[in-house]
Amino acid sequence: MKTYWNTQNGLNQLQEWEPNCWIQMTCPTEEDRQMLEEQFNIPDYFLSDISDTDERARYEYDDGWMLIILRIPYVKEVRSRTPYTTVPLGIIHKRDVTITVCYYETNMMIDFVSFHQRRGVGFTDYVDMTFRLFLSSAVWYLKRLKQISMLIDKAKRNLDREVNNESLIGLSRLQDSLTYFNTSIRGNETLLSKLKFKLQIDELDADLIEDVTIEMTQARETTSIYSNILESTMDTYQSIINNNMNTIMRTLTSVTIILMLPTLVASFFGMNLVNGMETSPLGFVVAIVISIFISVLSWVFFRHKRLI
Repeated sequence: MKTYWNTQNGLNQLQEWEPNCWIQMTCPTEEDRQMLEEQFNIPDYFLSDISDTDERARYEYDDGWMLIILRIPYVKEVRSRTPYTTVPLGIIHKRDVTITVCYYETNMMIDFVSFHQRRGVGFTDYVDMTFRLFLSSAVWYLKRLKQISMLIDKAKRNLDREVNNESLIGLSRLQDSLTYFNTSIRGNETLLSKLKFKLQIDELDADLIEDVTIEMTQARETTSIYSNILESTMDTYQSIINNNMNTIMRTLTSVTIILMLPTLVASFFGMNLVNGMETSPLGFVVAIVISIFISVLSWVFFRHKRLI
């Protein structure tokens, strides 16, 4: 889906392309790709690089075109091993053509458009729009991190009641998401530091870059904090599971010893040897009493040692 936006006096949708407008491509089809390549002569590998979900944050020049790839947060709607991940957002620019391409429909881009429409403020140029996209991505990283924090607290409450596989697997998946976040945010920070010297920025852009740097630093530090908390939580519950397993094995061993002693007594009396009880009518009763006495004595001993 492609949308044309006039960015001079707020974001106003256009019916067709005009110079210096913003072309927003979301989940582009093959026809959209062909249109971009034929109408604007965009290098074909630009779009291929943006479609790669593992593409790192970077910038590149080719035949006057500039490609900037930014990693933005994305929440998968379907059940997945990593519910929170990151996807590439491509910013393509040359003279009076500015295009953003994302192969996923993200809440960040929807909010980005609606926010500037509500304010009625557009962009001075593509540099201003680029850094505002950086700022929006940092803000949305913080929003997603708050959601992850709530999921961590929920899983911990469930584990406090009962240690179960579902909650542990959920924490493991959140740990994967935090790893993706941390890697992407660091990549965006590196890209931002390079673009400050590559793009023509003015005083307003410098102030915006400072805001972006603050938000990204906060997002990175928050990600590191949540990752450390989650790692510590996983280690704690792993220790609890190991301790519970040791307790169970200790109890089973004690019960096995208690059950073995009556068997030992029965084996002694069952030997084909003279033991003085062969002709006694109380022989069976004596063997039972001795077995019970030894079992009770063993049980009392293990209880005293807190082995049961």
